[in-house]
Amino acid sequence: MSLWVDKYRPTTLAKLDYHLEQAEDLKNMVQKRDFPHLLVHGPPGAGKKTRILCILRELYGSAAERLKVENMQFETASKKKLEILTISSNYHTEVNPSDAGIHDRIVVMELIKATAQTHHIDIGQKEFKVVLLSNVDQLTRDAQHALRRTMEKYISTCRLILCANSTSRVLPAIRSRCVRIRVPAPTASEIKSILHSICKREGLNLPDEFANRVIEASDRNLRRAILMLEACKVEQYPFTVDQKITQPDYQVYIRSTASMMVSEQSPKVLLEVRNRFYDLLTRAIPCDLIFRGLLQECIKNCDDQLKKEIIGIASEYQYRMIRGSKPIFHLEAFAARYMTIYKRYIESSLEGFM
Repeated sequence: MSLWVDKYRPTTLAKLDYHLEQAEDLKNMVQKRDFPHLLVHGPPGAGKKTRILCILRELYGSAAERLKVENMQFETASKKKLEILTISSNYHTEVNPSDAGIHDRIVVMELIKATAQTHHIDIGQKEFKVVLLSNVDQLTRDAQHALRRTMEKYISTCRLILCANSTSRVLPAIRSRCVRIRVPAPTASEIKSILHSICKREGLNLPDEFANRVIEASDRNLRRAILMLEACKVEQYPFTVDQKITQPDYQVYIRSTASMMVSEQSPKVLLEVRNRFYDLLTRAIPCDLIFRGLLQECIKNCDDQLKKEIIGIASEYQYRMIRGSKPIFHLEAFAARYMTIYKRYIESSLEGFM
């Protein structure tokens, strides 16, 4: 029994539910003889991975879906053994090299080299294999420089499909060697249509008002919306308009952290907020997800003028966080700055009543 998000994932470009013009462009590109390196980017839950899998299906047919999961071993210069999980078919290999931490450069170089030097038996297939690298924007600079050199060296027998949430941390030299494909988040109406389609195929009745609440809670993340809907179905069916929507624990934790910052501005609270940031980061919650969730909650208690100021400083600290290597520093700095500004705002508001 599979989750709805996997069960109803489109398997070909023709079956995609939205961004149909883009799907047609991708189909035309696949049919050309000279297939390029790709950099697929967009927000989480927009459908990047689905489109990549559809491209592989168009390139290699159903053989691309016959997958095996294995642990590949790599050796560092200090003779340390690394074990990385890979998913592969006879024609492609998928890996998240950032799982190797500071040793991601070795994974990138060795994996591409091994894939490029392994030839097909089936002469009816494309003359190249594909390496799919996830979270390329999380790679170290050394790994990205190694990636740039390696992708040039093995261009004749290997193509790369790079997947990232943002291109701002991807080296310009890599971006310039790839065809960039941006996958925007689906609109609320597109998500609603997909949720209704899933419920129809499952034989369920989905009230419009409840669907709207799920979409709003998902923040236009289609994967999250489908998972939320399935979780709600497990907890209670038939659906009701005022039914509680199950949300991820980390979202509730971020919301309560923002509430602490709003309720009291003191060194003691700032220290507790910092510890909460550590809790989230050590549980592999992405720093940009923490930052965005925190900002959304913080500005709810601000007037328009204060919102403008808070968003301005948020953009500054988010940029620093993306460019830096220690997210905790920038998260804490933003929290301290916000608490200072918000305390000043509260005090000035109270003075107006005196």
